[in-house]
Amino acid sequence: MSDTDDTTLEASRPPRRPPDLDTDFFAVAGRQRACRSYTNEDVSDETLRKLLHIATRAPSAQNVQPWRFVVVREAHNREAIGRLMKQIWEAGARTIAADECEPEVFRDVDRGLGDGELAAAPVLVVVGGDSRVVHRTQIQASVITAVQNVLLGATALGLGSCLTTLATFRADEMRALVGFPPEIDPVAVIPVGHPRRLLTPPQRASLSEKVFGERYGEPWPG
Repeated sequence: MSDTDDTTLEASRPPRRPPDLDTDFFAVAGRQRACRSYTNEDVSDETLRKLLHIATRAPSAQNVQPWRFVVVREAHNREAIGRLMKQIWEAGARTIAADECEPEVFRDVDRGLGDGELAAAPVLVVVGGDSRVVHRTQIQASVITAVQNVLLGATALGLGSCLTTLATFRADEMRALVGFPPEIDPVAVIPVGHPRRLLTPPQRASLSEKVFGERYGEPWPG
């Protein structure tokens, strides 16, 4: 078997998952992290329906529910979105990220965007916000909650997912790729699939670095 065949076989084979995957909310939220490399294994419409249903349970300003979703499965459509993200990445975003990210994080992001691993996920969920029901200044605040529900839902089901917003920097081109009218602003592209590698819990700073009591800078005793 050639090296190419080995790579193809590995990409189609999901990693081993714990048989007792804990679906308690706090366990799920505690292990949710970005996945930027996926196998070729498909994600069923039933599974996607669960994720999108839970996405629409999210809160929004005045309950206007401005989120709009386009489920992208066709390879040529996913590749087109991947090319757009790669162009933005190579046009300057990569340089900025190299200066700001930890080396390990940067390498992971670079593979996802530069090598096209994100767009190779079997499903891309493109999320938009409808300015006809909420002011444009409030779109992200009202849509990002739905995005988070997708990420948590995917984790609960043993899937990988990732929040990406790079394509929104060329919003008109992103609109054209998925058919959004001018009134709908792209907010995120979420790859969904089976992780190629087992995802470990994310590293996070301690509460004492991020949480304060009464006034910023004062220790919180909790």
